Amino acid sequence: MKKRLLLINPSNPCKTGLTINKSSRFPPLGLGIIAALTPDDWRIKIVDENFDSFKYEEADLVGITAFTSSAKRAYDIATEYREKGIPTIIGGIHASMLPDEAKQYVDTVVIGEAEGIWPKVISDFENGKLESVYQGELINADMVPKARHELFHPGYMFGAIQTARGCPMDCEFCSVTQFNGHKYRQRPINDVLDELESIPQKMIFFVDDNILGYGKNANERAIKLFKGMIDRGIKKDWFCQASINFAEDEEVLEYAAKSGCKIVFIGLEAEDEKYLGTVNKKMNIKIGSGKYRDVIDRINSYKIAVLGSFIYGLDNDTSNSLQKRIEYIINSPVDVMQTTILTPLPGTRLFEKFKSEDRLLYDKFPDDWVHFDMTEVTFKPLHMTHKQLSQIMSYSNRCLYTKKIIFSKFLKTLFSTKSLTTSIWACSSNFNYRNVALSMEKVKE
Repeated sequence: MKKRLLLINPSNPCKTGLTINKSSRFPPLGLGIIAALTPDDWRIKIVDENFDSFKYEEADLVGITAFTSSAKRAYDIATEYREKGIPTIIGGIHASMLPDEAKQYVDTVVIGEAEGIWPKVISDFENGKLESVYQGELINADMVPKARHELFHPGYMFGAIQTARGCPMDCEFCSVTQFNGHKYRQRPINDVLDELESIPQKMIFFVDDNILGYGKNANERAIKLFKGMIDRGIKKDWFCQASINFAEDEEVLEYAAKSGCKIVFIGLEAEDEKYLGTVNKKMNIKIGSGKYRDVIDRINSYKIAVLGSFIYGLDNDTSNSLQKRIEYIINSPVDVMQTTILTPLPGTRLFEKFKSEDRLLYDKFPDDWVHFDMTEVTFKPLHMTHKQLSQIMSYSNRCLYTKKIIFSKFLKTLFSTKSLTTSIWACSSNFNYRNVALSMEKVKE
């Protein structure tokens, strides 16, 4: 009889966030990779709380992943299995940043990237020698296997794929470098193309923090990937994340568009360099926020929309500056508007800074991790109260996500991109954020 591995993707039970929208839910790619690394003599099932609340079921081994906001839920599920004597393992970004915390609630913690260590974890379990901590090392990108996409819930509208790991930018609020390192490691293009062909969804999200990567060969590699999609006849519509330099190379834009790119997510964060410096947003400072319009116009000219992300609560933000940011977003050429509250996630320099300055509003962990989902104020701002910042976010939601503003953005995108498909994608995304905003206001009530 095959041994049973149950992989669990928990969700924050206190808030729905982006998961309120089916089109904003993305498969737990890490669990699909773990499944691919597990020997064939195991029977594997993924339980995904993006769709169904967890209900206990038998297993020989349980693996759980969690973001910070869902960590408490992960621990609660693990506790239920531990009480029944079933070994539990947790991995992912939160447990990797706080392994000592995680060890209190599970039998085993896998720190860092799992590809290089998971075969040993399985072997140790089978031999009755499961250890309490395993340290994964940064691996060569060609070791990343094709995820088991057939195990993901069929309700996902978007498939997900990763082409590279790591980031040299080291923004103060980001834990990517702590988890995946400073060096950019790219998977072989044929491996990526093979995996793309295995994904059933028509729409794809490239989960890379920057689809281009960095260095002199970045653009050349991206073009080769996009051309590969075209040459193989991989007809997918897709969106990605990138730095603001996405617009620098016209050939990158040309082949991104031809291969199906509809939206690119760019972390603009703020409308002025004096705010960007507080979070070490070096590339945006280098290009200059005054060039945002030129960048967006160039991307739009290739029928690609821009999702501009902005942060509220930077250390030199004031009530007046945030009011100006709201007005800037409305009048800016960004096609899709995303706003989040600065959130000090564990593993970031921002978290350590706020902790050392006694500025965290919540410190009863793990229970308080539910607040750290980027929609709630979790720290004491310097130039306003935390309640004022929360009120400004609510005001921003009411201003940005009116049907009138969303429709005006739709017309702007249609005029700029000359693409009805791209404009519908952008409009749908804005309505998704509207739904999130409305759900957040209901939570506050």
